[in-house]
Amino acid sequence: MGITIYRARRILTMNPARPEATHVAVREGRILGAGDLDELRGWGRFDLDERFADQVLVPGFVEGHSHLAEGANWRYVYCGFHDRTDPDGRCWPGAHSIEAVVERLRQAHAHLSDPSEPLIGWGFDPIHFGQRRCDRHDLDRVSDTRPVAVLHASLHITNANSAALKAGSFLRTGHDHPGIPLDAQGLPTGELKGPEAMTPVLMKLGVNVAGMAGDEAGVRAFGRLAVRTGVTTATDLANSAKDAAIDQLLQITAAQDFPVRLVPAMHVRGQSAEQAIERALSLRARSTDSLRMGRVKAHADGSIQGFSARLRWPGYYNGAPQGMWYVEPEYLRHVYALALRHGVQMHTHANGDAAIDLAIESLESALRQHPSADHRFTLQHCQLADRSQLQRMKSLGMCANFFANHHFYWGDAHRDMTVGPERAQRMNPCRSAHDIGVPYTIHSDAPVTPMDPLHVAWCAVNRLTSSGQLLGAYERISVAQALQAITLGAAHTLHLDGEIGSIETGKRADFAVLQDDPLSIAPERLKDIAVWGTVQTGRIFEAARI
Repeated sequence: MGITIYRARRILTMNPARPEATHVAVREGRILGAGDLDELRGWGRFDLDERFADQVLVPGFVEGHSHLAEGANWRYVYCGFHDRTDPDGRCWPGAHSIEAVVERLRQAHAHLSDPSEPLIGWGFDPIHFGQRRCDRHDLDRVSDTRPVAVLHASLHITNANSAALKAGSFLRTGHDHPGIPLDAQGLPTGELKGPEAMTPVLMKLGVNVAGMAGDEAGVRAFGRLAVRTGVTTATDLANSAKDAAIDQLLQITAAQDFPVRLVPAMHVRGQSAEQAIERALSLRARSTDSLRMGRVKAHADGSIQGFSARLRWPGYYNGAPQGMWYVEPEYLRHVYALALRHGVQMHTHANGDAAIDLAIESLESALRQHPSADHRFTLQHCQLADRSQLQRMKSLGMCANFFANHHFYWGDAHRDMTVGPERAQRMNPCRSAHDIGVPYTIHSDAPVTPMDPLHVAWCAVNRLTSSGQLLGAYERISVAQALQAITLGAAHTLHLDGEIGSIETGKRADFAVLQDDPLSIAPERLKDIAVWGTVQTGRIFEAARI
Protein backbone atom coordinates (compact mmCIF):
# COMPACT_ATOMS: atom_id res chain seq x y z
CA MET A 1 0.00 0.00 0.00
CA GLY A 2 1.31 3.42 -0.98
CA ILE A 3 1.81 6.60 1.02
CA THR A 4 -0.79 9.35 1.13
CA ILE A 5 0.09 12.77 2.51
CA TYR A 6 -2.85 14.89 3.60
CA ARG A 7 -2.63 18.66 3.72
CA ALA A 8 -4.83 20.57 6.16
CA ARG A 9 -5.35 24.17 7.18
CA ARG A 10 -3.97 23.19 10.59
CA ILE A 11 -3.20 19.92 12.33
CA LEU A 12 -3.36 19.86 16.12
CA THR A 13 -1.40 16.73 16.98
CA MET A 14 -1.61 16.48 20.83
CA ASN A 15 2.07 15.49 20.56
CA PRO A 16 3.99 17.94 22.79
CA ALA A 17 7.18 17.35 20.81
CA ARG A 18 5.39 18.53 17.64
CA PRO A 19 2.09 20.18 18.61
CA GLU A 20 1.21 21.52 15.15
CA ALA A 21 1.69 20.50 11.54
CA THR A 22 0.39 21.23 8.06
CA HIS A 23 0.70 17.71 6.62
CA VAL A 24 0.36 14.14 7.84
CA ALA A 25 1.63 11.04 6.03
CA VAL A 26 -0.33 7.78 6.20
CA ARG A 27 0.54 4.26 5.08
CA GLU A 28 -1.34 1.02 5.79
CA GLY A 29 -3.76 2.82 8.09
CA ARG A 30 -1.01 4.19 10.33
CA ILE A 31 0.77 7.51 10.69
CA LEU A 32 4.25 7.77 9.21
CA GLY A 33 4.69 11.28 10.54
CA ALA A 34 3.30 14.78 10.89
CA GLY A 35 5.11 17.97 9.86
CA ASP A 36 5.51 20.02 6.71
CA LEU A 37 5.57 18.60 3.20
CA ASP A 38 9.34 18.83 2.76
CA GLU A 39 9.94 16.80 5.93
CA LEU A 40 7.52 14.09 4.90
CA ARG A 41 8.95 13.66 1.39
CA GLY A 42 11.74 11.62 2.95
CA TRP A 43 9.35 8.69 3.44
CA GLY A 44 9.39 8.08 -0.30
CA ARG A 45 6.99 8.28 -3.20
CA PHE A 46 3.55 9.58 -2.19
CA ASP A 47 0.19 10.87 -3.35
CA LEU A 48 -0.74 14.35 -2.11
CA ASP A 49 -4.38 14.58 -1.02
CA GLU A 50 -5.69 18.11 -0.52
CA ARG A 51 -9.34 17.37 0.29
CA PHE A 52 -8.77 18.64 3.86
CA ALA A 53 -6.93 21.80 2.80
CA ASP A 54 -9.66 24.00 4.30
CA GLN A 55 -10.28 21.81 7.36
CA VAL A 56 -8.55 21.32 10.70
CA LEU A 57 -7.38 17.85 11.71
CA VAL A 58 -7.23 16.73 15.33
CA PRO A 59 -6.77 13.20 16.71
CA GLY A 60 -9.91 11.13 16.36
CA PHE A 61 -12.03 11.75 19.44
CA VAL A 62 -12.15 8.93 21.98
CA GLU A 63 -15.52 8.55 23.73
CA GLY A 64 -14.44 7.02 27.02
CA HIS A 65 -17.94 6.36 28.35
CA SER A 66 -20.81 5.56 26.01
CA HIS A 67 -23.22 2.74 25.26
CA LEU A 68 -24.31 1.15 22.01
CA ALA A 69 -27.91 1.89 23.03
CA GLU A 70 -27.20 5.39 21.70
CA GLY A 71 -27.89 3.89 18.27
CA ALA A 72 -30.56 1.33 19.14
CA ASN A 73 -32.74 3.69 21.23
CA TRP A 74 -33.86 5.55 18.14
CA ARG A 75 -36.30 2.74 17.33
CA TYR A 76 -38.30 4.04 20.32
CA VAL A 77 -40.04 7.38 20.96
CA TYR A 78 -37.76 10.20 22.04
CA CYS A 79 -39.16 11.83 25.19
CA GLY A 80 -36.25 13.96 26.36
CA PHE A 81 -36.35 17.56 27.54
CA HIS A 82 -33.63 18.86 25.19
CA ASP A 83 -33.59 18.82 21.38
CA ARG A 84 -31.65 15.86 20.00
CA THR A 85 -30.24 14.79 16.63
CA ASP A 86 -30.72 11.23 15.41
CA PRO A 87 -28.18 9.10 13.47
CA ASP A 88 -29.50 10.41 10.16
CA GLY A 89 -29.11 14.06 11.13
CA ARG A 90 -32.75 14.85 11.94
CA CYS A 91 -33.36 17.07 14.99
CA TRP A 92 -36.11 15.97 17.39
CA PRO A 93 -37.53 18.73 19.60
CA GLY A 94 -37.56 18.31 23.36
CA ALA A 95 -40.75 17.66 25.35
CA HIS A 96 -40.99 20.32 28.08
CA SER A 97 -43.65 18.87 30.36
CA ILE A 98 -45.11 15.53 31.40
CA GLU A 99 -48.20 16.50 29.42
CA ALA A 100 -46.04 17.00 26.30
CA VAL A 101 -44.45 13.57 26.86
CA VAL A 102 -47.89 11.98 27.21
CA GLU A 103 -49.05 13.68 24.02
CA ARG A 104 -46.01 12.51 22.07
CA LEU A 105 -46.62 8.95 23.23
CA ARG A 106 -50.32 9.26 22.34
CA GLN A 107 -49.36 10.21 18.80
CA ALA A 108 -47.07 7.19 18.57
CA HIS A 109 -49.80 4.98 20.09
CA ALA A 110 -52.22 6.09 17.36
CA HIS A 111 -49.86 4.79 14.66
CA LEU A 112 -49.52 1.27 16.11
CA SER A 113 -51.82 -1.26 14.49
CA ASP A 114 -51.19 -4.16 16.90
CA PRO A 115 -53.09 -3.38 20.13
CA SER A 116 -50.79 -5.60 22.18
CA GLU A 117 -47.49 -4.16 20.93
CA PRO A 118 -45.67 -2.37 23.77
CA LEU A 119 -44.94 1.34 23.35
CA ILE A 120 -41.52 2.43 24.59
CA GLY A 121 -40.16 5.92 25.15
CA TRP A 122 -36.66 7.01 26.13
CA GLY A 123 -34.67 10.04 27.28
CA PHE A 124 -37.30 11.13 29.85
CA ASP A 125 -36.29 13.09 32.95
CA PRO A 126 -38.95 14.54 35.29
CA ILE A 127 -36.38 16.48 37.32
CA HIS A 128 -36.88 19.28 34.80
CA PHE A 129 -40.51 19.54 35.92
CA GLY A 130 -39.88 20.45 39.56
CA GLN A 131 -41.61 18.35 42.20
CA ARG A 132 -43.96 16.78 39.66
CA ARG A 133 -43.21 13.07 39.22
CA CYS A 134 -44.62 10.83 36.54
CA ASP A 135 -46.72 7.89 37.78
CA ARG A 136 -48.58 5.01 36.20
CA HIS A 137 -51.77 7.08 35.91
CA ASP A 138 -50.00 9.59 33.63
CA LEU A 139 -49.00 6.84 31.24
CA ASP A 140 -52.44 5.21 31.55
CA ARG A 141 -53.66 8.33 29.70
CA VAL A 142 -51.64 7.12 26.71
CA SER A 143 -53.35 3.73 26.92
CA ASP A 144 -54.91 1.71 29.71
CA THR A 145 -54.57 -1.52 27.73
CA ARG A 146 -51.32 -1.26 25.80
CA PRO A 147 -48.12 -1.67 27.89
CA VAL A 148 -46.28 1.66 27.96
CA ALA A 149 -42.83 2.20 29.49
CA VAL A 150 -40.50 5.17 29.37
CA LEU A 151 -36.76 4.87 30.04
CA HIS A 152 -35.27 7.80 31.92
CA ALA A 153 -32.32 9.62 30.41
CA SER A 154 -30.08 8.21 33.14
CA LEU A 155 -31.08 4.63 32.21
CA HIS A 156 -31.38 4.01 35.96
CA ILE A 157 -35.16 4.54 36.20
CA THR A 158 -38.16 3.49 34.14
CA ASN A 159 -41.77 4.65 34.34
CA ALA A 160 -44.47 2.11 33.46
CA ASN A 161 -48.22 2.27 33.05
CA SER A 162 -50.63 -0.13 34.72
CA ALA A 163 -50.67 -2.51 31.74
CA ALA A 164 -46.87 -2.72 31.72
CA LEU A 165 -46.75 -3.33 35.48
CA LYS A 166 -49.38 -6.01 35.09
CA ALA A 167 -47.40 -7.67 32.30
CA GLY A 168 -44.42 -7.90 34.66
CA SER A 169 -46.60 -9.15 37.55
CA PHE A 170 -45.78 -5.95 39.45
CA LEU A 171 -49.30 -4.48 39.75
CA ARG A 172 -49.91 -5.83 43.24
CA THR A 173 -49.33 -5.03 46.88
CA GLY A 174 -46.61 -6.57 49.02
CA HIS A 175 -43.50 -5.11 47.38
CA ASP A 176 -40.64 -4.36 49.76
CA HIS A 177 -37.83 -2.97 47.62
CA PRO A 178 -36.20 0.49 47.65
CA GLY A 179 -36.49 0.63 43.87
CA ILE A 180 -40.28 0.18 43.84
CA PRO A 181 -42.01 3.22 45.40
CA LEU A 182 -45.61 2.56 46.51
CA ASP A 183 -48.71 4.73 46.52
CA ALA A 184 -51.28 5.15 49.31
CA GLN A 185 -52.95 1.87 48.30
CA GLY A 186 -49.66 -0.03 48.51
CA LEU A 187 -49.39 -0.42 44.72
CA PRO A 188 -46.32 0.57 42.70
CA THR A 189 -46.44 4.19 41.56
CA GLY A 190 -45.00 3.07 38.23
CA GLU A 191 -41.53 4.48 38.84
CA LEU A 192 -39.00 1.62 38.91
CA LYS A 193 -35.48 2.41 40.15
CA GLY A 194 -32.41 0.32 39.42
CA PRO A 195 -31.89 -2.85 37.39
CA GLU A 196 -33.56 -5.20 39.90
CA ALA A 197 -36.81 -3.25 39.67
CA MET A 198 -36.68 -2.26 36.00
CA THR A 199 -35.45 -5.36 34.23
CA PRO A 200 -38.34 -7.79 34.94
CA VAL A 201 -40.87 -5.35 33.49
CA LEU A 202 -38.73 -4.26 30.54
CA MET A 203 -37.93 -7.84 29.57
CA LYS A 204 -41.65 -8.68 29.52
CA LEU A 205 -42.10 -5.79 27.10
CA GLY A 206 -39.32 -7.05 24.84
CA VAL A 207 -36.83 -4.37 25.86
CA ASN A 208 -33.47 -6.02 26.46
CA VAL A 209 -31.08 -3.16 27.16
CA ALA A 210 -28.15 -5.56 27.44
CA GLY A 211 -29.08 -7.18 24.15
CA MET A 212 -28.71 -3.90 22.27
CA ALA A 213 -24.97 -4.56 22.11
CA GLY A 214 -25.57 -7.20 19.44
CA ASP A 215 -28.27 -5.40 17.49
CA GLU A 216 -26.82 -4.78 14.03
CA ALA A 217 -29.08 -1.88 13.05
CA GLY A 218 -28.45 -0.17 16.37
CA VAL A 219 -24.68 -0.69 16.22
CA ARG A 220 -24.53 0.70 12.70
CA ALA A 221 -26.63 3.70 13.77
CA PHE A 222 -24.13 4.20 16.59
CA GLY A 223 -21.35 4.23 13.99
CA ARG A 224 -23.11 6.95 11.97
CA LEU A 225 -23.44 9.10 15.08
CA ALA A 226 -19.73 8.59 15.77
CA VAL A 227 -18.79 9.94 12.35
CA ARG A 228 -21.08 12.96 12.78
CA THR A 229 -19.32 13.84 16.04
CA GLY A 230 -15.70 13.07 15.16
CA VAL A 231 -15.46 9.88 17.23
CA THR A 232 -13.12 7.15 15.97
CA THR A 233 -12.92 5.03 19.15
CA ALA A 234 -15.86 4.53 21.52
CA THR A 235 -16.67 2.41 24.52
CA ASP A 236 -19.70 0.28 25.24
CA LEU A 237 -19.31 0.55 28.97
CA ALA A 238 -21.77 -2.03 30.28
CA ASN A 239 -21.74 -4.79 27.69
CA SER A 240 -23.50 -8.05 28.56
CA ALA A 241 -20.78 -9.96 26.67
CA LYS A 242 -23.16 -12.74 25.73
CA ASP A 243 -21.76 -15.05 23.07
CA ALA A 244 -24.34 -14.10 20.44
CA ALA A 245 -23.72 -10.36 20.97
CA ILE A 246 -19.94 -10.77 20.83
CA ASP A 247 -20.16 -12.85 17.65
CA GLN A 248 -22.32 -10.16 16.08
CA LEU A 249 -19.97 -7.36 17.15
CA LEU A 250 -16.97 -9.20 15.74
CA GLN A 251 -18.75 -9.47 12.41
CA ILE A 252 -19.99 -5.85 12.33
CA THR A 253 -16.71 -4.25 13.36
CA ALA A 254 -14.75 -6.33 10.83
CA ALA A 255 -16.70 -4.75 7.96
CA GLN A 256 -14.70 -2.27 5.87
CA ASP A 257 -17.48 0.29 6.09
CA PHE A 258 -17.84 0.26 9.88
CA PRO A 259 -16.25 3.54 11.00
CA VAL A 260 -15.44 3.24 14.70
CA ARG A 261 -13.23 1.10 16.95
CA LEU A 262 -15.32 -0.32 19.82
CA VAL A 263 -14.04 -0.94 23.34
CA PRO A 264 -16.66 -2.85 25.32
CA ALA A 265 -16.43 -3.42 29.06
CA MET A 266 -18.34 -6.43 30.33
CA HIS A 267 -20.70 -5.74 33.20
CA VAL A 268 -20.12 -7.99 36.19
CA ARG A 269 -23.81 -8.07 37.17
CA GLY A 270 -25.24 -11.56 37.55
CA GLN A 271 -21.88 -13.32 37.84
CA SER A 272 -19.57 -14.26 40.63
CA ALA A 273 -16.34 -12.29 40.74
CA GLU A 274 -14.46 -15.39 39.59
CA GLN A 275 -16.79 -15.92 36.64
CA ALA A 276 -16.53 -12.27 35.61
CA ILE A 277 -12.75 -12.18 35.56
CA GLU A 278 -12.50 -15.54 33.80
CA ARG A 279 -14.93 -14.33 31.15
CA ALA A 280 -13.01 -11.09 30.69
CA LEU A 281 -9.79 -12.98 30.09
CA SER A 282 -11.43 -15.24 27.52
CA LEU A 283 -12.84 -12.20 25.69
CA ARG A 284 -9.46 -10.48 25.69
CA ALA A 285 -8.09 -13.40 23.68
CA ARG A 286 -10.74 -12.76 20.98
CA SER A 287 -9.97 -9.05 20.56
CA THR A 288 -9.31 -7.52 17.17
CA ASP A 289 -8.06 -4.08 16.16
CA SER A 290 -11.66 -2.97 15.78
CA LEU A 291 -13.10 -4.67 18.88
CA ARG A 292 -10.96 -4.37 22.02
CA MET A 293 -12.28 -6.63 24.78
CA GLY A 294 -11.17 -7.76 28.21
CA ARG A 295 -12.28 -4.93 30.52
CA VAL A 296 -14.98 -5.16 33.19
CA LYS A 297 -17.47 -2.69 34.66
CA ALA A 298 -19.32 -2.47 37.96
CA HIS A 299 -21.96 -0.07 39.26
CA ALA A 300 -21.46 1.15 42.81
CA ASP A 301 -24.56 3.37 42.87
CA GLY A 302 -27.20 5.05 40.70
CA SER A 303 -27.77 8.58 39.38
CA ILE A 304 -27.72 11.90 41.22
CA GLN A 305 -30.67 13.40 39.34
CA GLY A 306 -32.59 10.17 39.95
CA PHE A 307 -31.76 10.41 43.69
CA SER A 308 -30.31 6.90 43.57
CA ALA A 309 -26.63 7.92 43.81
CA ARG A 310 -25.07 7.09 47.17
CA LEU A 311 -24.12 10.30 48.99
CA ARG A 312 -22.22 10.91 52.22
CA TRP A 313 -23.66 13.06 54.99
CA PRO A 314 -25.61 15.36 54.75
CA GLY A 315 -27.22 13.61 51.77
CA TYR A 316 -29.54 15.25 49.28
CA TYR A 317 -30.17 18.99 49.42
CA ASN A 318 -33.95 18.58 49.18
CA GLY A 319 -34.05 15.87 51.85
CA ALA A 320 -34.66 12.97 49.46
CA PRO A 321 -33.91 9.52 50.90
CA GLN A 322 -30.39 8.16 50.71
CA GLY A 323 -29.45 6.56 47.39
CA MET A 324 -28.89 2.90 46.60
CA TRP A 325 -25.97 0.52 46.50
CA TYR A 326 -26.01 -1.25 43.14
CA VAL A 327 -23.37 -3.74 44.29
CA GLU A 328 -22.61 -5.33 47.62
CA PRO A 329 -19.50 -3.61 49.01
CA GLU A 330 -17.85 -6.96 49.75
CA TYR A 331 -18.41 -8.06 46.14
CA LEU A 332 -16.69 -4.92 44.86
CA ARG A 333 -13.70 -5.49 47.13
CA HIS A 334 -13.46 -9.10 45.96
CA VAL A 335 -13.73 -8.41 42.24
CA TYR A 336 -11.15 -5.60 42.52
CA ALA A 337 -8.67 -8.01 44.09
CA LEU A 338 -9.27 -10.67 41.44
CA ALA A 339 -9.00 -8.13 38.63
CA LEU A 340 -5.66 -6.87 39.92
CA ARG A 341 -4.38 -10.41 40.35
CA HIS A 342 -5.17 -11.27 36.73
CA GLY A 343 -4.34 -7.93 35.12
CA VAL A 344 -7.94 -7.06 34.17
CA GLN A 345 -8.85 -3.40 34.14
CA MET A 346 -11.90 -2.29 36.18
CA HIS A 347 -14.21 0.61 35.39
CA THR A 348 -16.56 1.55 38.23
CA HIS A 349 -19.66 3.71 37.99
CA ALA A 350 -19.54 5.94 41.08
CA ASN A 351 -21.58 9.15 41.07
CA GLY A 352 -21.97 9.90 44.76
CA ASP A 353 -19.13 10.64 47.17
CA ALA A 354 -20.04 7.61 49.32
CA ALA A 355 -19.75 5.39 46.24
CA ILE A 356 -16.39 6.99 45.42
CA ASP A 357 -15.23 6.21 48.96
CA LEU A 358 -16.23 2.56 48.49
CA ALA A 359 -14.28 2.28 45.24
CA ILE A 360 -11.17 3.93 46.72
CA GLU A 361 -11.27 1.73 49.81
CA SER A 362 -11.79 -1.38 47.65
CA LEU A 363 -8.74 -0.54 45.57
CA GLU A 364 -6.62 0.22 48.63
CA SER A 365 -7.47 -3.20 50.01
CA ALA A 366 -6.88 -4.96 46.68
CA LEU A 367 -3.50 -3.29 46.12
CA ARG A 368 -2.27 -4.54 49.48
CA GLN A 369 -2.94 -8.06 48.23
CA HIS A 370 -1.84 -7.60 44.60
CA PRO A 371 0.41 -4.57 44.01
CA SER A 372 0.18 -3.20 40.47
CA ALA A 373 2.20 -0.35 39.02
CA ASP A 374 -0.09 0.58 36.11
CA HIS A 375 -3.60 -0.77 36.60
CA ARG A 376 -5.48 2.40 35.55
CA PHE A 377 -8.66 1.43 37.37
CA THR A 378 -11.05 4.23 36.39
CA LEU A 379 -13.91 5.81 38.29
CA GLN A 380 -16.67 6.60 35.84
CA HIS A 381 -18.68 9.82 36.36
CA CYS A 382 -16.90 10.48 39.67
CA GLN A 383 -19.02 13.59 39.92
CA LEU A 384 -18.84 14.43 43.61
CA ALA A 385 -15.18 13.64 44.25
CA ASP A 386 -13.64 16.18 46.61
CA ARG A 387 -9.98 17.13 46.72
CA SER A 388 -9.15 14.66 49.49
CA GLN A 389 -10.61 11.83 47.42
CA LEU A 390 -8.69 13.01 44.35
CA GLN A 391 -5.48 12.98 46.38
CA ARG A 392 -6.18 9.39 47.42
CA MET A 393 -6.96 8.44 43.83
CA LYS A 394 -3.66 9.95 42.68
CA SER A 395 -1.72 7.96 45.29
CA LEU A 396 -3.44 4.73 44.18
CA GLY A 397 -2.92 5.26 40.45
CA MET A 398 -6.65 5.65 39.73
CA CYS A 399 -8.04 7.54 36.74
CA ALA A 400 -11.22 9.63 36.60
CA ASN A 401 -13.74 10.01 33.79
CA PHE A 402 -15.91 13.02 34.61
CA PHE A 403 -19.45 13.52 33.31
CA ALA A 404 -18.91 17.13 32.24
CA ASN A 405 -22.19 17.30 30.29
CA HIS A 406 -24.04 17.36 33.62
CA HIS A 407 -23.24 21.06 34.05
CA PHE A 408 -25.44 21.87 31.06
CA TYR A 409 -28.15 19.22 31.22
CA TRP A 410 -28.72 19.06 34.99
CA GLY A 411 -26.65 21.84 36.53
CA ASP A 412 -29.62 24.00 37.55
CA ALA A 413 -31.33 21.01 39.17
CA HIS A 414 -28.15 20.01 40.99
CA ARG A 415 -27.77 23.51 42.43
CA ASP A 416 -31.42 23.86 43.45
CA MET A 417 -32.51 20.29 44.26
CA THR A 418 -30.02 17.42 44.38
CA VAL A 419 -26.75 18.47 46.03
CA GLY A 420 -27.16 22.20 46.66
CA PRO A 421 -25.11 25.26 45.67
CA GLU A 422 -21.76 24.41 47.27
CA ARG A 423 -21.34 20.85 46.01
CA ALA A 424 -22.77 21.78 42.61
CA GLN A 425 -19.92 24.29 42.21
CA ARG A 426 -17.31 21.52 42.39
CA MET A 427 -19.07 18.69 40.56
CA ASN A 428 -16.94 17.02 37.89
CA PRO A 429 -13.74 18.62 39.21
CA CYS A 430 -11.57 18.65 36.09
CA ARG A 431 -9.37 21.55 37.20
CA SER A 432 -8.70 19.96 40.59
CA ALA A 433 -7.84 16.63 38.96
CA HIS A 434 -5.49 18.43 36.58
CA ASP A 435 -3.79 20.33 39.40
CA ILE A 436 -3.45 17.25 41.62
CA GLY A 437 -2.25 15.04 38.76
CA VAL A 438 -5.07 12.52 38.48
CA PRO A 439 -5.23 11.22 34.87
CA TYR A 440 -8.69 12.17 33.64
CA THR A 441 -11.03 12.37 30.71
CA ILE A 442 -14.59 13.62 30.14
CA HIS A 443 -17.56 11.93 28.52
CA SER A 444 -21.17 12.00 27.34
CA ASP A 445 -22.44 8.64 28.68
CA ALA A 446 -24.46 8.44 25.46
CA PRO A 447 -27.39 7.84 25.26
CA VAL A 448 -27.78 9.55 28.67
CA THR A 449 -26.66 12.70 26.86
CA PRO A 450 -25.83 12.94 23.15
CA MET A 451 -22.50 11.59 21.94
CA ASP A 452 -20.64 14.79 21.03
CA PRO A 453 -17.12 15.27 22.41
CA LEU A 454 -16.96 18.91 21.34
CA HIS A 455 -20.07 19.63 23.43
CA VAL A 456 -18.55 17.74 26.37
CA ALA A 457 -15.38 19.80 25.98
CA TRP A 458 -17.45 22.99 25.82
CA CYS A 459 -19.12 22.01 29.09
CA ALA A 460 -15.79 21.44 30.84
CA VAL A 461 -14.39 24.73 29.52
CA ASN A 462 -17.42 26.96 30.18
CA ARG A 463 -19.43 25.12 32.90
CA LEU A 464 -22.68 26.80 31.90
CA THR A 465 -26.09 25.39 32.79
CA SER A 466 -28.93 25.21 30.30
CA SER A 467 -30.27 28.46 31.80
CA GLY A 468 -26.92 30.15 31.12
CA GLN A 469 -25.64 30.23 34.70
CA LEU A 470 -21.93 29.72 35.45
CA LEU A 471 -21.58 26.76 37.81
CA GLY A 472 -18.12 26.37 39.33
CA ALA A 473 -15.72 28.90 37.80
CA TYR A 474 -12.70 27.40 39.57
CA GLU A 475 -13.17 23.95 38.02
CA ARG A 476 -13.10 25.24 34.43
CA ILE A 477 -10.26 24.00 32.20
CA SER A 478 -8.76 25.50 29.05
CA VAL A 479 -9.73 24.50 25.52
CA ALA A 480 -6.33 22.86 25.05
CA GLN A 481 -6.81 20.83 28.24
CA ALA A 482 -10.32 19.80 27.13
CA LEU A 483 -9.02 18.65 23.75
CA GLN A 484 -6.37 16.64 25.55
CA ALA A 485 -9.09 15.07 27.70
CA ILE A 486 -11.18 13.86 24.75
CA THR A 487 -8.18 12.45 22.88
CA LEU A 488 -5.10 11.29 24.81
CA GLY A 489 -6.86 11.52 28.18
CA ALA A 490 -9.56 9.08 27.17
CA ALA A 491 -7.07 6.84 25.38
CA HIS A 492 -5.02 6.65 28.60
CA THR A 493 -8.01 5.44 30.64
CA LEU A 494 -8.45 2.61 28.13
CA HIS A 495 -4.76 1.61 28.02
CA LEU A 496 -4.73 2.64 24.34
CA ASP A 497 -2.62 5.80 24.48
CA GLY A 498 0.23 3.98 22.77
CA GLU A 499 -1.95 3.53 19.69
CA ILE A 500 -4.43 6.40 19.51
CA GLY A 501 -5.10 9.85 20.97
CA SER A 502 -2.41 11.85 19.14
CA ILE A 503 -1.15 12.34 15.60
CA GLU A 504 2.40 11.04 15.61
CA THR A 505 4.59 8.39 14.07
CA GLY A 506 3.41 4.82 14.55
CA LYS A 507 -0.11 5.50 15.77
CA ARG A 508 -3.36 4.65 14.04
CA ALA A 509 -4.41 7.12 11.36
CA ASP A 510 -7.46 8.30 13.30
CA PHE A 511 -8.50 11.93 12.74
CA ALA A 512 -11.52 14.11 13.43
CA VAL A 513 -11.99 16.51 10.53
CA LEU A 514 -13.30 19.86 11.76
CA GLN A 515 -14.59 22.85 9.84
CA ASP A 516 -13.03 25.31 12.29
CA ASP A 517 -10.04 25.58 14.60
CA PRO A 518 -10.93 24.97 18.28
CA LEU A 519 -7.85 26.90 19.45
CA SER A 520 -8.60 29.99 17.36
CA ILE A 521 -12.27 30.60 18.14
CA ALA A 522 -13.87 31.93 21.32
CA PRO A 523 -14.24 29.16 23.94
CA GLU A 524 -18.01 29.65 24.09
CA ARG A 525 -18.21 28.61 20.41
CA LEU A 526 -16.46 25.27 20.91
CA LYS A 527 -19.67 23.22 20.78
CA ASP A 528 -20.72 24.87 17.51
CA ILE A 529 -17.78 23.63 15.43
CA ALA A 530 -19.11 21.54 12.55
CA VAL A 531 -17.60 18.10 12.00
CA TRP A 532 -16.87 17.21 8.36
CA GLY A 533 -16.30 13.57 9.25
CA THR A 534 -13.53 11.23 10.34
CA VAL A 535 -10.54 9.27 9.16
CA GLN A 536 -10.33 5.92 10.96
CA THR A 537 -7.32 3.66 10.40
CA GLY A 538 -6.81 5.55 7.15
CA ARG A 539 -10.38 5.08 5.90
CA ILE A 540 -12.29 8.29 5.13
CA PHE A 541 -15.90 8.79 6.30
CA GLU A 542 -17.76 11.96 5.38
CA ALA A 543 -20.68 12.75 7.68
CA ALA A 544 -22.82 14.03 4.81
CA ARG A 545 -22.51 10.69 2.99
CA ILE A 546 -22.92 8.08 5.72
